[in-house]
Amino acid sequence: MRPDPAASRSFSELAQRRLSRRTALAGGLATAAASFFGVANPPEAVAAARTAATNGGAGTSRLLGFPAIGPSVADGVVLPPGYRYEVLFPWGYPIVPSGPAFAEDAGNSAAEQAEQAGDHHDGMWFFPLGGGRSGLLCVNHEATSEQLLHTDGRAAWSPEKTAKSLAAHGLSVIEVEQGRDGRWHLVESEFARRVTMTTPADITGPAAGHPLLRTGADPEGVRVLGTLNNCAGGPTPWDTYLTCEETVNKYFYFGEEPPRPGSVEERYGIGSENPYPWHTTDARFDMRVEPNEYNRFGWVVEVDPFDPSSTPRKRTALGRMEHENAVTVRGRRGEAVVYMGDDTQFDYFYKFVGAEPINKARKHGRSPLDEGTLYVARLEEDGSGSWLPLVHGEPGLTEADGFADQAEVLIRTRLAADAVGATPMDRPEWCTVQPGTGAVFFTCTNNTARTESVNAANPRLENRFGHIIKIDEGGDPGAKTFVWDVFLLAGDRASGATVPPDQAFGSPDGLWFDAAGRLWIQTDGTQPMVDGAGQNNQMLAADTRTGEVRRFLVGPPRCEITGITSTPDGRSLFVNIQHPGDSGTPENPRSSSNWPDFSATGRPRSATIVITREDGGVVGG
Repeated sequence: MRPDPAASRSFSELAQRRLSRRTALAGGLATAAASFFGVANPPEAVAAARTAATNGGAGTSRLLGFPAIGPSVADGVVLPPGYRYEVLFPWGYPIVPSGPAFAEDAGNSAAEQAEQAGDHHDGMWFFPLGGGRSGLLCVNHEATSEQLLHTDGRAAWSPEKTAKSLAAHGLSVIEVEQGRDGRWHLVESEFARRVTMTTPADITGPAAGHPLLRTGADPEGVRVLGTLNNCAGGPTPWDTYLTCEETVNKYFYFGEEPPRPGSVEERYGIGSENPYPWHTTDARFDMRVEPNEYNRFGWVVEVDPFDPSSTPRKRTALGRMEHENAVTVRGRRGEAVVYMGDDTQFDYFYKFVGAEPINKARKHGRSPLDEGTLYVARLEEDGSGSWLPLVHGEPGLTEADGFADQAEVLIRTRLAADAVGATPMDRPEWCTVQPGTGAVFFTCTNNTARTESVNAANPRLENRFGHIIKIDEGGDPGAKTFVWDVFLLAGDRASGATVPPDQAFGSPDGLWFDAAGRLWIQTDGTQPMVDGAGQNNQMLAADTRTGEVRRFLVGPPRCEITGITSTPDGRSLFVNIQHPGDSGTPENPRSSSNWPDFSATGRPRSATIVITREDGGVVGG
């Protein structure tokens, strides 16, 4: 683990020095009844949801036009009064209506799974068609619950089970439209496709062809099969989709002995988690046989949703890490600027700045993402910060330092960031850019491993609940310096949180600004108690001008709330419910959730839902 460069300080001192002074919610929140809309839910879930709601109308924000709801432990999706949801695209649903139907006993074959929604829905984006009442929805599938994916779980592992698991990873492109009744559905579409762990993808940019990317199956190091652990992502200004490969360590078997301390493999977490059993039937996931295969994952992958015959491309100029998401904006010169977080305790914020204007690169047949400079953030104690270039030849990044060329800097991005003195953060995850100001907000989900020292940007020891950082580059995405602040500290009053006790939440993960400037915050992990009771993961909205936060949605038990996008008019909001119940077995598939099917033999299923207002208005407004 890298040492934290900051000297230990008390939480109160750091909070007083750097934490933004935010306007607290005015007055108390009176208890009121909630409404519960959408697909059918068990009676006990409805009753629990109704007793959990509160009225947040006492707040001061004009931007947040809905009453805050209370915590919930119900096995369902809870929304404010006047809102409804429908389940649009659950695991196993065919990507076109004529495709193979989902088998409740998980009896679908690998071939059928390759034509159905994958598992563990995560980041996504809506690309409108026509007037916005229809569009293409790109949905990431981060991982799989193997005990639910197969009829008999992990028992008697076989090549077919590996094939089905590979097919349930990746992403889906589907075409959806809104009917006259206001409800959304999938349609037959020439654009519909699945990208899985067997879909050929090109490797592009500075690392393409490097010896560390060459394998027996690909001696040139330019073509790889598949994309995996697709977390979040985002659109580009030229209407493609960036999907981010996150955790790779749990897919590759290193052997019984752990990696050497200080090695690249240790830095990337190889051997730190029990791997999927893929290596038992497919040698490319066995590092004793193919040591370079794992270097070919952990990249940002570009997909063209409007060309189903196109080849996904891994853009190596954006570095290799546990990519959480990628937010792309235009710089002042017209270049592509991409903000990213590395989802691991004590890892970093990153930014890529393209070498030339987007229009110029595309006019000459070049990708705006293949040439440019990757930077990593250093946050100083006084609230200033700088973007440190990860360029071969710079101090710490020379051949003498173990980096033979720029490709090695990018393949071993984490080690390069360590070498230049970036600021280790409390598990960076999503980021989003504020409309109008260009300010960048990053979530730091949590970090209970911070036991020795704190600093201004990470002010809590054993940070169970996480926080959100705001970076201001003065409206210039290409800037090399910035100022930063703590936007909020999540958690409860005892942990020093800056959110009101009745809106307490923990582990901020997904983060997104809508067009009106509402900051949507999604959670994944430990949640604080509210009035002595627990709560499921949730989604809240914040007004960054007033600091007010209101709880908008609570999901089923042990799910992650993730993935968020909307139609251009803001009247339909798409959200993903990932791994409801978190686990289960074929003998007890319900686990702690049976959402969304609630059938006696059904299994919990990750799913995309779409949220609308009953009066047809803007969601959140």
